[in-house]
Amino acid sequence: MGSSVVLATAGYDHTIRFWEATSGICYRTLQYADSQVNKLEITADKTLIAAAGNPHIRLFEVNSNNPQPIISYDGHSSNVTSVGFQKDGKWMYTGSEDGTVKIWDLRAPGCQREYESRAAVNTVVLHPNQGELISGDQHGNIRVWDLTANACSCELVPEVGTAVRSLTVAMDGSLVVAANNSGTCYVWRAMRGSYLTTHFEPLHKLRAHQGYVLKCMLSPDVRQLATTSSDKTVKLWNLDGFTLDRTLAGHQRWVWDCVFSVDAAYLVTASSDCTARLWDLSTGDAIRIYSGHHKACVTCALNDSAIDGRDDS
Repeated sequence: MGSSVVLATAGYDHTIRFWEATSGICYRTLQYADSQVNKLEITADKTLIAAAGNPHIRLFEVNSNNPQPIISYDGHSSNVTSVGFQKDGKWMYTGSEDGTVKIWDLRAPGCQREYESRAAVNTVVLHPNQGELISGDQHGNIRVWDLTANACSCELVPEVGTAVRSLTVAMDGSLVVAANNSGTCYVWRAMRGSYLTTHFEPLHKLRAHQGYVLKCMLSPDVRQLATTSSDKTVKLWNLDGFTLDRTLAGHQRWVWDCVFSVDAAYLVTASSDCTARLWDLSTGDAIRIYSGHHKACVTCALNDSAIDGRDDS
């Protein structure tokens, strides 16, 4: 991982911490006074980081000593569980336990669009085509929101009444995976239909963990699926046959979040044990432990792409 790596973690101690990925040194701490931080996301150009709390979203500058958020988004009425950005950083999307998915234009105030899920939204992902948002909720519903048609184009319910905890879409748009509270991952092949609408073809049902699956993440090279769980482990699954490649053990409590490095060689995880860890996936070893949070660490964000936010080229 190169020098322009942005790695941040947050959780229940009301702080966002930035880390030197290789040394494990925390070089900047931001206070998030209002609530715990549920999710972090870094823009593609590495200039901004969004922190989703209860019920606000705050945007901070990455390469600055400014401790204050540069903008705050206040449209949700409950915990914000998901946050992400359109690839050019033009807009941000969020999901909340208030039952809505919202879109925010970063160049204008307020919320521009809102979609009603009718149940607490636990997870939202943006399809790489940038034209569809996919949400998963507490009642077990997965909905595809077509941003061109401005409507729900598809609805899936893999297990009625079992909360969908996490969704992930392959970088090439070929697969969608949903993880739920019963420890199962559902895998669909995503087919391109007419009018750029995604169709879902069931591919596999994976019994991933005995406990909850809290996060599922497809690797950037679409060769592996990572699952994190309340059973304190992280598992890496080979997408060619859905066999278990390895189990990452070491966290002492629930593992809430994970993110791959861009080359899929490393994984960062966040846990209720107050630490985040950097795993070398070729060995399965935790090669760095990020210690400094005083309460549960529930989210980690990593941008180690070749784009450098400090460079205007």
